[in-house]
Amino acid sequence: MIQRHRIRPSFLLLPLLLAVLAFGLIAFLQPAPAQAPVAPAAHDGAATAFQRENDVAMERMMTDMHVPATGDVDRDFTRMMIPHHQGAIDMAQALLRHGSNPELKALARAIIAKQEEEIATMRRIGGEPAPGASPAPPHHHHMQK
Repeated sequence: MIQRHRIRPSFLLLPLLLAVLAFGLIAFLQPAPAQAPVAPAAHDGAATAFQRENDVAMERMMTDMHVPATGDVDRDFTRMMIPHHQGAIDMAQALLRHGSNPELKALARAIIAKQEEEIATMRRIGGEPAPGASPAPPHHHHMQK
């Protein structure tokens, strides 16, 4: 009896996949072509100021997000997410100060509104007071006779 060996289609795809990966790796490892220097634009001052503000916002956000775990997942989540959302607000505000694209400015305003709303929600759910808010006075019920 003659046995026929059938080659599985998945084995045929393996050499092709390896070749694609090898060519992709070779292309990735090639040095990037030299780019011609870009002439300074008239809005370089705004770009530099934006970059400075954005860097400060990112650094503050990353620092404030790095909090020790308490073991309370919900609390830890909000303690990390509130600074993350505040960072988005700070970056959007920098765009409003220095950007020029009306559509991006509208998007920045929407980001600010949504992130502020989500921060307030996280604070409310987590029982944290809003910044600058004074705690509510204790509510005393007096029984009338």
